[in-house]
Amino acid sequence: MSGGASTASDATVHVLGVRHHGPGSARGVRAALEQLQPDVVLIEGPPEADGLLALAAHAEMKPPVALLVYAVEAPARAVFYPFAVFSPEWQALQYAVARALPVRFIDLPQTHQLLPPEELDPAPEPTEPEDSPRRDPLGALARAAGHTDGERWWEHLIEQRQDVTGVFEAVLEAMSALRENESALPAREALREAYMRRCIRQAKKDGHQRIAVVCGAWHGPALATPRPAREDDALLKGLPKAKVAATWVPWTYDRLGWRSGYGAGVDSPGWYAHLWLTPERPVSTWAARIAHLLRDAGMDASSASVIETVRLAEALAALRERHVVGLDELRDAALSVLCEGDPTPLRLIHDKLEVGTGLGEVPADVPSVPLARDLAAWQKTLRLPPSAESKLLELDLRKALDRDRSRLLHRLTLLDIPWGVLEESQKKTTGTFPETWRMQWQPVLAVNVVEASLFGNTVELAAVGRVVARAGEATELGTLTDLLLGSLPAELPPTAIDTVLQHLQALSSRSTDILALIDAYPQLAKSLRQGTVRETPTGPILAIAHGLFERIIIGLPGACVSLDDEAALQRRQHLRTMQEAVRLLADKEREAEWAQALEGLVHRDAVHGLVRGAAVRLRLELGRGQDAELATLAQRALSPSVAPKDAAAWLEGLISGDALLLLHQTGLWEALDGWLQGLARESFVEQLPLMRRAFSGFKAAERRDMADRVRDFSPSSTARREGTPRETLDPKRVAQVLPVLSSLLGVRLDEIS
Repeated sequence: MSGGASTASDATVHVLGVRHHGPGSARGVRAALEQLQPDVVLIEGPPEADGLLALAAHAEMKPPVALLVYAVEAPARAVFYPFAVFSPEWQALQYAVARALPVRFIDLPQTHQLLPPEELDPAPEPTEPEDSPRRDPLGALARAAGHTDGERWWEHLIEQRQDVTGVFEAVLEAMSALRENESALPAREALREAYMRRCIRQAKKDGHQRIAVVCGAWHGPALATPRPAREDDALLKGLPKAKVAATWVPWTYDRLGWRSGYGAGVDSPGWYAHLWLTPERPVSTWAARIAHLLRDAGMDASSASVIETVRLAEALAALRERHVVGLDELRDAALSVLCEGDPTPLRLIHDKLEVGTGLGEVPADVPSVPLARDLAAWQKTLRLPPSAESKLLELDLRKALDRDRSRLLHRLTLLDIPWGVLEESQKKTTGTFPETWRMQWQPVLAVNVVEASLFGNTVELAAVGRVVARAGEATELGTLTDLLLGSLPAELPPTAIDTVLQHLQALSSRSTDILALIDAYPQLAKSLRQGTVRETPTGPILAIAHGLFERIIIGLPGACVSLDDEAALQRRQHLRTMQEAVRLLADKEREAEWAQALEGLVHRDAVHGLVRGAAVRLRLELGRGQDAELATLAQRALSPSVAPKDAAAWLEGLISGDALLLLHQTGLWEALDGWLQGLARESFVEQLPLMRRAFSGFKAAERRDMADRVRDFSPSSTARREGTPRETLDPKRVAQVLPVLSSLLGVRLDEIS
C-alpha cells in the first residue's frame, strides 16, 4: 500500500496522512509499514527529541506518554507532543525502533518556535473562518459527504475500519481536493511544511530508497508534491533560535484533548483505546465494562441488561444506516437499558470509560532535571505514587510518615506544584493535627517541576530558593505573611524563615497602611499556631506580631471614621478577623488592650454606625459588656434624635452573629421596641429591608426563640420594682403590630400571636 508515491533519484516517498490519536489510522499505518518495508521512517514531531526515540521501546515505557520540549531559560514556554497506544505516530515509532530502522522527527524544530515574546513575529496570524477547511478539514469533508459531525464521520469511516486497503490514497486525494484552491498559508504552517520537505530531501541524500512519512492528513498533499528546494531554503533562512531541551513525561487520557504540539484533540480517548485493544468484539466488551463500572459504584447491572444493551445498540446502528456500532449508539443504549433512563450515571461512564483515568509511565532513566529525580525519590520513599484520579489523603501529623508527607506537599505548594491541594478536614475535630489533601497529578505539572528546578536541585533547596527569592521581591505585607504561613508547615530551614521575618520586619516598620497591618496580623497569629504544632521557635514571629498589634491599636480609630456603607462593611470584617486572631493567641494582656480599643470605637460618634454596633458586639463576645451598659448604648443609638438609617446600621452591626448572645439582653429589647414604635411609617418602610437583612443570618430555631422573646416581652423587672405601672395593651393596636413583627422576624403569625 502506498499513499502519495513520488520518485526522485530512485527514492520513493510514501506519505501516510493520518488523524493524530486515531486507532483506525494507527492500524492503517502499521499495516502500510509492514507492506512497504521502508528503510527510514519520518514522523511529524520535534527533531530535538530524536535522541529520545530509542526509549520508546523500553519495557517501562507505558503510554499515554508525551514528549516535553521546553525553553531552557524559561521553562514556562513549553510544548507537549502526546502519544497513546492507538496514536499512528506511536505505532510508526514502535515499528521502526523494533527493527532498528532509522527514525526521525521532521516538524519545524521547537528551537525556532519557543522564542521569547520580543523575538516572535509581531504580525498576527490571519483568523480562519469557522468553516475553513484548514481549520477543520474533517468537518469540511463530512459536510461534503452530507454529515454534520466531522468527528463521528471520521470515526465511522476510518477509526472503526478493519480493512484499511486504499485508505491513505483516498485520504490524500480528499485532502488534495480541499487544498486545491487554498489561499496563502499562514507563516508558521508554511515554515513547518517547508522544513518537512527539507527533511524528506535530506533522507534521499542520505541514500534511503523507501521513505515512509507519517504526518497529519492535512499536510499530505504538501509533502507528496515536490517543491523547489530553493523556495523552502529561502523561507527557513535566518530563523531565530532559543535553547531548548526535551524529555519524556507521563500523560493522561483526559489530556489527549489538549491542543499542544500536534495534539489534535480527541473527545473519547478511552473509547479509542478500547477499539485498539479489543478489535474483535468491541461492542459486547464495552457494554460489559459499563456494567462492571456501575456495579462498583453500587448500582444494579445484570448480565441480561448487558445483552439487551448490545442488541439495542446494534438496532440503533441499523436504523441510522451505519455499518458498525459506534460510541453514540452504545451511549444511547446504555442510557436506556443499564441506566434505566437516568442520565446521571452517564457522567460516570464518560469520565471513567469514554475518557479514561489512566496515567502513563516513563522509565526511571529518562533524562530529567535533578529536581524531578528528587521528587520521584520522595514519592517512592513516602509511598505516594502519582495518580491521575482525584483522591483524598487524610494525614495525622502525630505520625512520622504523615508528617513527612505533609512537609513534602507544603514544599511543593511553595514551588507552585499543586499536586495536592489542602482542604478542610473531613473529620469532626478541633485539633491541629489532622490535614486533608486533594491529590491529583496532572501532566502539566512536569513543566512546573522544570520551572522550579531553577531554584534548586532538590525539593528542599528549591523551596528555600523560591521563598528567599519571593521574599526579596515582596512589596506587600500580605505576600510576606503568606510566605511565612507556607514556610512553617513546609518546615524549611531556619535560614529561610529568618529571611522572610527580616523582610517582614523591615516592611512592616515602614508601612503606614493600617489596613495592611490588620490583614497581616491574623496571618502572623496563624503562623504562631503553626509554629507551635510543628515545634518551630516562635519568638521572632511573636516579637513582630506584638509590634504590629501596638501599631494597629494606635491607628484603629483613624481607620474607622469617615466611611461609606461599603467601606463600613469591610471594616466590620477587619474587626472580626482581628478579634479571632487575638483570641487565637490567648494573650490576656493583648485581649484587654483590644477590648479597650473597641470601647473607644463604641463611644465615638464619627465612627460609622455599623462599625460602632460591631464593636459593641465584639466587646460582648469578650465578656466586657454588661446588660445595663448595653441598654444605655442601645437607647442612645436608637434614640429619636438619631437618623433611622444610622440607627438601623448600628443595630445590624450589633445583632449580626450568634443570637444566643443577645437573646436575653432585656435592655436591648426594650430599646429596640421603643425605636420601632417611634418610627414614622415612611421611615419604617425604608428601614425594613435593612432589618430583615440583619435578622436573615439567624437560624430558624434562633428566630423562633426571638419570636417567643417578643411574645413574652414586658418592661424590665427594674421598672416594676420602682413601681412603674404596667401599660395595658390595646388589643386592636397589638393586632396591627403583630403582622409587622412576623415579617421582621421571618416567622409565622401564629407563632407570636
